[in-house]
Amino acid sequence: MGIRTCKECEEVLRGRTDKRFCNDGCRNAYNNRENSKDSDLLKKINNQLRKNRKILRVLLAEEKMLKTNKGKLLTEGFSLKYHTHRIITSKGQEYIFCYEYGYLDLGNDFILIVKSKEKKREINPLV
Repeated sequence: MGIRTCKECEEVLRGRTDKRFCNDGCRNAYNNRENSKDSDLLKKINNQLRKNRKILRVLLAEEKMLKTNKGKLLTEGFSLKYHTHRIITSKGQEYIFCYEYGYLDLGNDFILIVKSKEKKREINPLV
């Protein structure tokens, strides 16, 4: 059996055979670094989703729908790569959404920006 070392500082481990770290500080540092890799990716995606939503919200303002040039979105920093969901209508049109704001690609570099209509559901109390 070889010499076991701490996964963080690589000091020789003593004690239990399943020990992976020499102390709690090394364990915390290792786990924080590993978890931050996932967190950084999630933060990047969430930031872009929020930015996309804000751009759609600002452009739409108080209108029910707005036809605009796709280039206008892109110059504001909109990323077509990130969205929360898609809805395909009965007519076969595909709306792409960032939370409650969405758009429909009309072709010729035009898009139609919309806001979804939230359907209020009645909550049945438990009896």
